[in-house]
Amino acid sequence: MKYILALDQGTTSSRAVIFDGKGEIVARAQQEFPQIYPRSGWVEHDPNDILGSQLGVIAEAFVRAGITGEDIAAVGITNQRETTIVWDRITGKPVCNAIVWQCRRTADYCEKLRRDGYEQLIYDKTGLVLDAYFSATKLKWILDNVDGVRERAEKGELCFGTVDTYIMWHLSKGSIFATDYTNASRTMLFNIHTLAWDEDLLRLFGIPRRMLPEVRPSGYMYGYADVTMLGARVPICGVVGDQQSALFGQLCVDVGSMKNTYGTGCFLLMNTGDKPVCSKGLVTTLAAGVDSKPQYALEGSVFMGGAIVQWLRDEMRMIREASDSERYALRVCNTNGVYIIPAFVGLGAPYWDPKVRGTVFGLTRGTKKEHFIRAALESIAYQVYDVAKAMEADLGSPITSLYVDGGGSANNFLMQFQADILQTEVLRPKVIETTALGACYLAGLTVGYFGSLEEIKRNKQIERTFVPSMDDGTRNRLVSGWADCIRRARCD
Repeated sequence: MKYILALDQGTTSSRAVIFDGKGEIVARAQQEFPQIYPRSGWVEHDPNDILGSQLGVIAEAFVRAGITGEDIAAVGITNQRETTIVWDRITGKPVCNAIVWQCRRTADYCEKLRRDGYEQLIYDKTGLVLDAYFSATKLKWILDNVDGVRERAEKGELCFGTVDTYIMWHLSKGSIFATDYTNASRTMLFNIHTLAWDEDLLRLFGIPRRMLPEVRPSGYMYGYADVTMLGARVPICGVVGDQQSALFGQLCVDVGSMKNTYGTGCFLLMNTGDKPVCSKGLVTTLAAGVDSKPQYALEGSVFMGGAIVQWLRDEMRMIREASDSERYALRVCNTNGVYIIPAFVGLGAPYWDPKVRGTVFGLTRGTKKEHFIRAALESIAYQVYDVAKAMEADLGSPITSLYVDGGGSANNFLMQFQADILQTEVLRPKVIETTALGACYLAGLTVGYFGSLEEIKRNKQIERTFVPSMDDGTRNRLVSGWADCIRRARCD
């Protein structure tokens, strides 16, 4: 029996998940890797840590499943988006650390571009707000600040890629240099209407065209992993940015269907079909598909989602395991007036304010650790609430249900609180690894492992539905308090 291998390369860990023909998990392996913080607001990864951890979990997953590369029908890759890597075209050696999507080092440059009047041009071509979140300014920073890199790039000696491109290049021993529509659409260099690298934007940012990968649909026959990497010559047939992958994995393929992923950040996406929708505070992006016809989505990105739980564990040492956060939160009936604004790297959608930093409001002598932990979890739900309300304003209609996934969706307290303040049903699938599942579906559909989307939909199962139970007065008071704290944090 053949299987699909999904590689899920995330911000804080790499995963390998092996799926069977029903979309169920046969085996998985996960490995965290170091986060690098050279200065305040800067975030980096060592590309060798990314690659090494990803290859390590592949081997572990094979052992857990009792299979080899010969048993894999296809590979799907999904990845943290916007993170920027530049490497030598011959040796594969990176020229510097990867600049992570969370990194704010180019915020001042973005502000200069805004003052110079480029914000509307960038939005019209890319659907993105002008922000350091996206890859273009990160790539420009590497070209301008790492010795000799610009000259080598102009000679064609260097490759640029998001994480998918870097992994695929190494898996294929350099024979594949490509990315997909979804990842390209996050670089701020790709025109989402013409589906091509945009010459005006390349000139604006000073990016040599020859260092950019080819761009293909998410479901596409990209080539083969080298036999020395997986033990067999396995086709790579699905490549997709993590959030669009989760949207596809949740089978939100119809107009209006939406999901939120609770990972390092939080990412709320709605499928808008074959037409891009303009927004006042969200981004318009490309969604995943299995052909060259573009699909679009509205997206709101929260920079600090589950990462605040990791912060409670690793930096504050308030909990031993991420799962402990739910137990502590349930020991108290509220936060005792405490609100946490987790703007560790600025605020994302719908505010896009890079200057705000993490702030705590409402501390008193009566504040306990349990109040603080509960406030941290609630801050995740409040941020998703803000994005959801911005999406409702763009669409002119209320949200009626929300599919959820990612590690944070396993937290029952958080999911119930999310349903309460959104006043809508929150649906959690049986398989919450929907980011990996989306890459599995795309790869499987491309090679014919799955017969059709309808066949896949028949296997979808909802594990639990969270129904709103909070009274209107309490909800309005809590949301009003959050909004007031956001205003005060931004004024400071």
